[in-house]
Amino acid sequence: MKIKANGIHMNYELSGKEDAPVVVLGHSLASSLVMWRPQIDTLSQRYRVLCYDTRGHGGTDAPAPPYTLEQLGEDAMALLDALDIDLVHWVGLSMGGMIGQCIALNHPGRFRSLSLCDTAAALSKEADPVWQERIDLARREGMAPLVQSTLERWFTPPYLALNPPMVDVIRRHILANPVDGYVGCSEAIRGLNYLDRLSEIKVPTLIMVGEDDPGTPVDASQAMHDRIPQSQLVVLPSAAHLSNIEQTKAFNHALMEFLTDVSTLST
Repeated sequence: MKIKANGIHMNYELSGKEDAPVVVLGHSLASSLVMWRPQIDTLSQRYRVLCYDTRGHGGTDAPAPPYTLEQLGEDAMALLDALDIDLVHWVGLSMGGMIGQCIALNHPGRFRSLSLCDTAAALSKEADPVWQERIDLARREGMAPLVQSTLERWFTPPYLALNPPMVDVIRRHILANPVDGYVGCSEAIRGLNYLDRLSEIKVPTLIMVGEDDPGTPVDASQAMHDRIPQSQLVVLPSAAHLSNIEQTKAFNHALMEFLTDVSTLST
């Protein structure tokens, strides 16, 4: 379904129990809400689940860049307001986790909990040339040259060798991603710098990361865990960046256990 929010048409899906607390799922760069397929059925048994496509991705509009993380956060808030949703559990992976941090810091009253998965709170200066190279390549040649290297960062070699169906789904979504959306969100990510503010986050927070994630490694998750007061850290073995896909069972177990504990504490 589509709805106009913050000046763009946003694509979203709502599923699960109608009167239950809402869980929002925020996806990674160059993907879409489709990456959450392995979680939908499990979450929908207990929660109302809102998946949405970030600005420049999937079925959501892709205006010309640049974008900022604050803008992506305001998009999400506008979507919640348009759907008349107040308090939510936010689950964000990679870019979705960066947007989650933005909202938690700028709209602290909107979250019941925060789950930050395979993400970071700041980028090193050494990473900047890498981001520029990817942006330049996308502008020059489109998304095709980025597909294989992205998959190799997102999944471990043994998992890629199995060629499971979700890898092909992700491959097709990377290839189809609008260049403006990829460039705009890449530029937004380059501005990531929330590490020194993380102690302001007061909601229960789950930090989850694949043990073999090369892009947002365990050290980045540990740095967030050290700074967010009510946080717990879960490291998933044999998983790279899209740990929700590569280790679905372990990811879902940790997430559901966390959400259940949060719900118990709030009653």
